[in-house]
Amino acid sequence: MEGRPHRRPSAARPGAAAARLLAAALWCCAPGAALAAEAAEAPPPGASSCTGCHVPAVRATSIPPIHGRPAEELAAALRGFRSGERHATVMDRIARGFSVEELDALAAFFARPAP
Repeated sequence: MEGRPHRRPSAARPGAAAARLLAAALWCCAPGAALAAEAAEAPPPGASSCTGCHVPAVRATSIPPIHGRPAEELAAALRGFRSGERHATVMDRIARGFSVEELDALAAFFARPAP
């Protein structure tokens, strides 16, 4: 065909294979990214042991709500219960069942506002 420049097949064009590979990788990883985001929102192990007593602030109880409090404040309280520096009826025994890393994960989780 005169007047039209000859085009190489897409497989022979530089970068075409890389572009297809990138598109396939993005397509395959999209569900993984959604699962990672969902996992980031999931409560850490042990969080259910907190929510049995520490309910959101919608009900008045003698047990303080923990949702939405600063993570540093929660972590310090949990570490104090764990070490015995902070005395409590039950919390010191519960906190000893968690590692420091697990307590920090719980503090970070509960620092978010209640769902």
